[in-house]
Amino acid sequence: MEFVSSDRMIRPAINATALKILIAGGFGVGKTTLVGSVSEIEPLRTEEQLTERSAGVDDVTGVEQKRTTTVALDFGRITINQELILYLFGTPGQDRFWFMWDELAQGALGAIVLADTRRLASCFAAIDFFEERNVPFVVGVNCFDGTQMYTVDEVRGALDVDPFVPVLLCDVRQRESTKKVLTTLLEHIMSLTGHAQRAAGDG
Repeated sequence: MEFVSSDRMIRPAINATALKILIAGGFGVGKTTLVGSVSEIEPLRTEEQLTERSAGVDDVTGVEQKRTTTVALDFGRITINQELILYLFGTPGQDRFWFMWDELAQGALGAIVLADTRRLASCFAAIDFFEERNVPFVVGVNCFDGTQMYTVDEVRGALDVDPFVPVLLCDVRQRESTKKVLTTLLEHIMSLTGHAQRAAGDG
């Protein structure tokens, strides 16, 4: 599956299909960075400075250097080809903003759950959210500098996700790495759709 590169942008057809993809995960896992690394437009961001009022409310364990936080959503766009556009919606990661997830998830074709091995439990809520709503998702393990590396199998075992859910290592600062995660998600969605259609035909 080929993406249109940022240096050879094309104008999508008027009747192009637009697909909504969610980017979810815990606080400080890299959702804003992912959207910014791949979006062909200037991303819409709703970041605010962390203040003393958030102390004891937002858990910054493992990301003590973080100075801003998303309070609503991140939004970006990437054109796959003239017929297909992806709209990327990054969700807020803090517990106090989870009430927004249901609204953001409406109409979503699939999701990327970002995981940070320093705080793996922070992505459990996102995984549960999409599993309960039967929204296809992949897990992208964002590899931060200076952190211990784990294999995909080790992360999969720790997360206890279904065997068919793709889990892959990534660096969301890098456009090509982010594109690989998006491609994996689209292929996963197509695979699930194909299985459902075959099952319906057999019925």
